[in-house]
Amino acid sequence: MALPMRRTLVSLHRATCLCLTNAEASLGLRHPVYVPVRTKKRYFIPPAAGIKQRTEGNMEAKSRAAGLVMRQEFSERPINIACTAGVFDPYIPPEGDARLSTLSKEGLKQRTEQIRQSAASQLAIRKIKEHDTLFKTKDFAVRAQEIFTEAHHALIQFNKVKLHSLVTERCYPEMTRGNRYKTIHWRFIESLEPPRVVHARCPDMVSKGNLYGQVTVRMHSKQTLAVYDRFGRLMLGSEETPKDVLEYLVIERHLVNPYGLWRLHGKIVPSWAPAKDPIVKTVMIPGPKLRVDQEFDAVNYEVPKPAAVQWSK
Repeated sequence: MALPMRRTLVSLHRATCLCLTNAEASLGLRHPVYVPVRTKKRYFIPPAAGIKQRTEGNMEAKSRAAGLVMRQEFSERPINIACTAGVFDPYIPPEGDARLSTLSKEGLKQRTEQIRQSAASQLAIRKIKEHDTLFKTKDFAVRAQEIFTEAHHALIQFNKVKLHSLVTERCYPEMTRGNRYKTIHWRFIESLEPPRVVHARCPDMVSKGNLYGQVTVRMHSKQTLAVYDRFGRLMLGSEETPKDVLEYLVIERHLVNPYGLWRLHGKIVPSWAPAKDPIVKTVMIPGPKLRVDQEFDAVNYEVPKPAAVQWSK
């Protein structure tokens, strides 16, 4: 039954297609022919409208909606965890470096402040000994004096590698600033008093448990210092005349770091300390204009004096 029905439908389909073909031929209808023509390449130019309304926030929102990840730019200062940025709870030396009588009011205040500082120093020394088992106050004072002398010898020899291992990143620019075109002659003669530890602190930075040890050492010694400029003229000090120098050195170490070293971190200058000697700066005096065949005679040359200027009030 199904086979005769299929044959009937196929015959009807063929007959219908034949009738349609004959009708198109009688009417003269033809199918259109499409011929591809190559034209000029046209590049897409985005519209310039709405540029003023485009902000960084809108662009970032559109990029996030499109699924693009934009890299964030942070203007942050780098942090150096090898040393601290300053001296925590700095030691305040007593005026004149002498102990006043406890019977006076000022002497009683000085004694009370010393007791308070010594109690805090003992707690800090205990923390330092937990990380540095070889730490002893008597031996450390001598070691601090050696670090001080070695750092200054490396400074006058311009040994940057050794100087970095003896001073912290905070102390290095303070020691080397302004010494590019100068010659330094420094000499350690002797110690007038044995160095001793007068202050100790153990602060933490960035996170709890990131400990740093800061020990203040009192050093009274005799030294010589002479600074020459690039022309060889003396600017400061003298190589023959020694001076008595009283200094309070701050030595620091990153206690958490097992490879950390005790390095010079800075100095504490008391308010009652005498002022430093002024630096004698050299200036250039303009000389006469000479020809190629002339020579300058410094003996017979007179330095011209500046002309007098009348200043009006």
